[in-house]
Amino acid sequence: MPTDDELAASIAEKLADYRQGEIAPPDAQHVDLWVGQFPKEVRSTVLSEMNTVLSHSYLSRGLAEQFLNGLLNNHKLTGGDPKAFWERAQVLQIQQNGNSQSEMVALFEGLASAKFGILTKTKSPSSYIYIDDVIFTGNRVASDVIEWIKNESQNEVVLHIIVLAIHTSGSWWIRKKLDQFKKDSGKNFEYHIWRGVEIENRKAYRNRSEIYWPVALTDSASEYSLGPYPFEARAPGGTGTPFSSEASRQVLESALLDAGMKIRGFSAQPAANLRPLGFSSFSVGFGATIVTYRNCPNNAPLALWWGDPEAPSGHPFRNWRPLTPRKTYAKPFSKFDF
Repeated sequence: MPTDDELAASIAEKLADYRQGEIAPPDAQHVDLWVGQFPKEVRSTVLSEMNTVLSHSYLSRGLAEQFLNGLLNNHKLTGGDPKAFWERAQVLQIQQNGNSQSEMVALFEGLASAKFGILTKTKSPSSYIYIDDVIFTGNRVASDVIEWIKNESQNEVVLHIIVLAIHTSGSWWIRKKLDQFKKDSGKNFEYHIWRGVEIENRKAYRNRSEIYWPVALTDSASEYSLGPYPFEARAPGGTGTPFSSEASRQVLESALLDAGMKIRGFSAQPAANLRPLGFSSFSVGFGATIVTYRNCPNNAPLALWWGDPEAPSGHPFRNWRPLTPRKTYAKPFSKFDF
């Protein structure tokens, strides 16, 4: 069994390119300070299980490049002539909020240029490409695409949605919204979704979910047993990727749930959607296990990304050191950050 020091070093190594060039590279001391905020009796298990989860769910820049490079030559996508396909395709930048699309497009275009040379920008695209890093709820992609199609003058549109990872509920929601829009609007378009990883998170399949989904509420989170969307427990026993075992998964989920409730308590009036296991309108939070090299999603547990020990004195952020500090686009230390 690895020691706690070895586990901290392993976690830091996995996160080596997290927000590279924007923040100091995480080291074992940073991980030690993070886990030291949890009760002593669970720290070893939190370290061990987080190390396992990240080994499956941390998407490094190298993995992103590997996936996108594979798609550049994908026969099913390109029809066997990749250079011609990409010269006739138009890569979209239509994301209404956030920077993930522009950063992924830059990465993709750099890889395409290296492989095929500078691609000609076509005036009459045969297909369109929507690239992003991860789809969680699917709301953003559906709204971006629908708004774009409304204003697209071509009679027929072929759209390829390309992401590093997608959650099954998000995939279902995108298809539901786009199919309904197609029916209601009469717009003639087809779409295809290409993903590197698919993560199970549908409520109907929660017993084999691949996100943080506790088997029970902890005492600190008992308030989530009530309300319009009350917590529905996962039955134990179906644990697989990205967790090592049911027992260790339960310890980590409970620890993150309690930490998230503690974090919410740092604010006098925390936002309702800022739930202990991640931003969501439902239950205890989204529970995302995915973290990418470019950012940690707010759909992940608060204990991973919320807080800043260098925040001004008296600011709630000073009360928690995150493992993967999240890059936000609001004014630093504004009231909207917590």
